[in-house]
Amino acid sequence: MKLSTQILWAFTLVILLSIADSYTNYNMSKKVQLNSQFLSRSEAIIRNSNKTHRAILEMQSAVRGYFLTNDTTFLDEYYQGIKTVPIFFAEQQILVGQNNSQRSILDSISVLHTQWLTYSSQLIEARTHNAKSYETLFETGLKKHYGKNINDNITQKFKKFDKIEYKTRKYHSDMLLHSLEKTRIFSLIFLSLTVFLGFCSIIYIIIMITNRINSMVQVADTISKGKFTVIEDYRNDELSALAASLNIMSRRLEKNIHELENKNEELNKFAYVVSHDLKAPLRGIYNVITWIEEDFSQEVSLNLKNYLDIIPKRTQRMEALINGLLDYARINRKTPSELVNINTLVADITQLIVPRTFILTIDQLPELYTERLKLEQLFSNLISNAVKYAKPENARIEIRCKKVGSFYEFSIKDNGIGIDQEYHQKIFEIFQTLREKNEVESTGVGLAIVKKIIDEQGENIYVESKLGEGTEFTFTWRNNK
Repeated sequence: MKLSTQILWAFTLVILLSIADSYTNYNMSKKVQLNSQFLSRSEAIIRNSNKTHRAILEMQSAVRGYFLTNDTTFLDEYYQGIKTVPIFFAEQQILVGQNNSQRSILDSISVLHTQWLTYSSQLIEARTHNAKSYETLFETGLKKHYGKNINDNITQKFKKFDKIEYKTRKYHSDMLLHSLEKTRIFSLIFLSLTVFLGFCSIIYIIIMITNRINSMVQVADTISKGKFTVIEDYRNDELSALAASLNIMSRRLEKNIHELENKNEELNKFAYVVSHDLKAPLRGIYNVITWIEEDFSQEVSLNLKNYLDIIPKRTQRMEALINGLLDYARINRKTPSELVNINTLVADITQLIVPRTFILTIDQLPELYTERLKLEQLFSNLISNAVKYAKPENARIEIRCKKVGSFYEFSIKDNGIGIDQEYHQKIFEIFQTLREKNEVESTGVGLAIVKKIIDEQGENIYVESKLGEGTEFTFTWRNNK
């Protein structure tokens, strides 16, 4: 599965969880809203019920006050109640809605109240205009507690109505609390799942990509060290193309390096053969000149003798050049790394190369895990170069070292004839020399060998010099450990 697909799936799951969370919260919020609306309506029903009951009770009190005192002012509340109570009943019918049990109770209360109104209006009418009729009603109704029974029945109906409402109210209140609690729980669950899934997805993708990139980096590192390995990658994603490219590069490099090694081996063999074949005629020429000088020394003119003296010097220079070429060709040979004490190495080289008349200064040098032969050849050529170009008097050579980051920086300084600025780069080219061509010890190969070793090791070398003020060669070298 491709990385983009995996990331898409991870984000899809997170989005789905978020949608599920939102949907659940939406449903819970609807329930909360419905229960809140019911509780709000229930509060209005209870308030209206109390208001209606209180109005009916005030009407009853007003009638009793009138009968006790015969004061018609008590009837003001009675007549006011006749107007307002029907309005309260109508409002309550709307608030109750489709609740049949409560509507039935309201209807029965309305009927009872109508009966009481009929009975009370007859009493008031009789008390006011017809004493005989009042006595009849008093004997048949009032003394038998007809009105009181109606009022008690109304009170019981109101209690029953309120009890049903409070019970329903408690149920919806519990449902509201339950909905709120469920909303909190579901929100916490979905939030935890979203965070957990998102975190796991990120960790998985990071670890997978990091591991695969690290494996590719390791392969690239091993390739840079000359070990041509491949990555076994069975995933079919975006990084698989990079892994395949690295594998192709590794195989091609391995093939090319193998071909180069074969060609280098052939060139080395060719160099040895050619050097052997070239040295033989050179030795022959040298021997012939020697024989001429021995056998015809009396017959050779002075000019001819001078010419004959030049030929051995040129043949010796030719042989030195051939030996330099052989040394140059041998640089590519790989040697095993080992722990090298640079102090000992440089001391051995200076004892062989540097004359005792030279003033020699050497820093405390480190121990390095490296190719001994390459470093030895490097120091030998640079120290030999310093000796060759030293001044005849007060010759001085300084060998310094300092650690810079992950590598060491070595410098070899002399107080010799120096090098003009225009030759600072040319001296590293093969066969370039600042001495006369007939001087045997200067072939122009030594510094070319130095540059080739430095380039092959991936290091740097530079020269600081002014004509007549000495020369300082500085090069870097890493510890392979």
